[in-house]
Amino acid sequence: MKAMILAAGRGERLGELTADTPKPLLTVGGESLIERHLCRLSEAGFSEVVINLSYLGERIRAALGESSPWGQTLIYSEEGAPALETGGGIINALPLLEPGPFLVVNADIFTEFDFASLRAGHAAGHLVLVPNPPEHEHGDFGLASSGVVNTTSPRLTYSGIAVFTPQIFHGFESGHRPLRPILDAAIEREILEGSCYTGMWNDVGTPERLAEIREIVEAKR
Repeated sequence: MKAMILAAGRGERLGELTADTPKPLLTVGGESLIERHLCRLSEAGFSEVVINLSYLGERIRAALGESSPWGQTLIYSEEGAPALETGGGIINALPLLEPGPFLVVNADIFTEFDFASLRAGHAAGHLVLVPNPPEHEHGDFGLASSGVVNTTSPRLTYSGIAVFTPQIFHGFESGHRPLRPILDAAIEREILEGSCYTGMWNDVGTPERLAEIREIVEAKR
């Protein structure tokens, strides 16, 4: 199974922190967010990783090269400017990810989630959900006791971690496209499963949340 790290976004809410540095290269505990993902993906057995690039993408490519320190092959999906959003970015990268299922993870999250747990077979898609953080108290999706994702159960927040098969994206054209309508279509077809993760997870989307996770990591040392 291949993995894809979504690394194309500007990170506008981070203000001056991403004026000259792409968000995936921001550091926590002495390593960049994207390097931490690569390390944990390697530990989970992912040897090929696709990374989509747009904003300051050349700096990400220069920092990482064509292979990671953990021996992974790194493959870049260039989007140009502006970025294609999450759905469009994945569709653009499908030729590099097909034919089987692939893991997707947002570059701008900090988590201790065990990526190896997603290597087992799933339906057409599997979302990892988390309890709603204060900044997103209304959540995104419901999760039935059967494990099927819906829009009617009490809502949880999409973690930015998922496994998809190419079939999820069939019928959606390439170009600038958010992910949510694609997931909603899969929910209507009842082909989207999910699970709830309650461990360490942080959306590093603002200077305040970046400072918070840096403090947590430093306190653990």
